[in-house]
Amino acid sequence: MNQIVLVGRLTKDPEVIETENNKKVSSIVLAVQRPFKNTNGLYETDFIRCALWNGIASNTAEYCHCGDVVGIKGRLQTNSYQDQDGNTKYSIEVIAERVTFLSSKKENVTIEE
Repeated sequence: MNQIVLVGRLTKDPEVIETENNKKVSSIVLAVQRPFKNTNGLYETDFIRCALWNGIASNTAEYCHCGDVVGIKGRLQTNSYQDQDGNTKYSIEVIAERVTFLSSKKENVTIEE
């Protein structure tokens, strides 16, 4: 089963672009604080890239802004590409299936695919 649930803050305002196939997409970064302190007594934060598609992308861009807390339910997807030297590189992103707005001006709105 490939499923992930994250709660974190948006690192910038979501922007929607349209693909050549007329689909809407937004790539966001979610700052997710770890639930424990490191050896220096500080909480560390992971920055996780997420892809939002179509209605989810449009609604998130309309209602959410930098710093808002959102919950994302989705799946992990691995992508590969060639760097300038011809080496294969891999990246992982979350494909959002559901976004819940937890601290936007609208009260706890949930958007699903």
